[in-house]
Amino acid sequence: MTGSRVALVTGGGTGIGRAAAGRLAEMGFSLMLAGRRREQLEDAASAIRDCGTRVDIHPTDLRDPEQIATLFEVVASRHGRLDLLFNNAGTGSRPMPLEDVPLADWLRVVETNLTAAFLCTQHAIRMMKAQDPAGGRIINNGSISAHSPRPLSVAYTATKHAITGLTKQTALDGRRYRIACGQIDIGNAATEMAAGLAKGALQPDGRIVPEPTIDLAAVADAIGLMAGLPLDANVQFMTVMATNMPYVGRG
Repeated sequence: MTGSRVALVTGGGTGIGRAAAGRLAEMGFSLMLAGRRREQLEDAASAIRDCGTRVDIHPTDLRDPEQIATLFEVVASRHGRLDLLFNNAGTGSRPMPLEDVPLADWLRVVETNLTAAFLCTQHAIRMMKAQDPAGGRIINNGSISAHSPRPLSVAYTATKHAITGLTKQTALDGRRYRIACGQIDIGNAATEMAAGLAKGALQPDGRIVPEPTIDLAAVADAIGLMAGLPLDANVQFMTVMATNMPYVGRG
C-alpha cells in the first residue's frame, strides 16, 4: 500500500483524462491510467512521472465487464486502496437523424459512456467501503450535452443525461460510506474529439458556425479543485466552458 492517495482515471491516455491525471499527479496522487491504447497510456504516464509520482497503466476495453473487473483487481493489488475514480472515458457517434441511427452505434455509445461508468462506479464503491480508512470520491465527466443537446446526437445526449442520474444516485447512496460523487460538465475543451469545433459546428438553425474552445489546463484545474476537497465537502455539479460558446438553447 502506498502512502499517497490513489486515483484511477479512465480514458487517461489523451485529452481531458491525460490533463486531469497530470494535475492529480501535481497534487500528490499516485495514479492508475486506463484506456484502450497502450501506446497512448505509456506516453501519458512517461510525461506525468516527471512530477515524481507513481503512475501505472492498465490497457482496458471499458466495453468489456471482465476487463473492468480485472482493472480494479490490479488497482487493489498494486496500490492497496482507491481514493478517487474519474469516470472520464467516452465516445460519440456520427451526426445522424435520430430515426436513422443504427442500433450498433447506439449500443457502442451506451456501453462506453454509461454502462462502463456504472460498472466502474460499482467496483469503486466496493473498494472504498472496504478499505481503511473507508471512503473516497468519484467524479463523473458529464458534458454540456448533459443539459443541452447538439443536433443529430441522440446517443451522446442520452448517455450524458443519464450520467447526471448516475451521479445523483451515487452521491445519495454513497453518503453512508463517506463516498462523495460529483460531476464536471465540460464545454468545448480543446481536445482531439473537439478539434472540428474551431472550423465549424452544426447549430440548431442549420448554420455551420466556428465555436471557441478552452485550454485543457482550465479543465484540469477544475478537476483538481473537486478532487482536493475533504470528503465532508463536495462539488455536486460544475460547468466549465468556453465563455462565448453556444450553450443555453445552443443559440
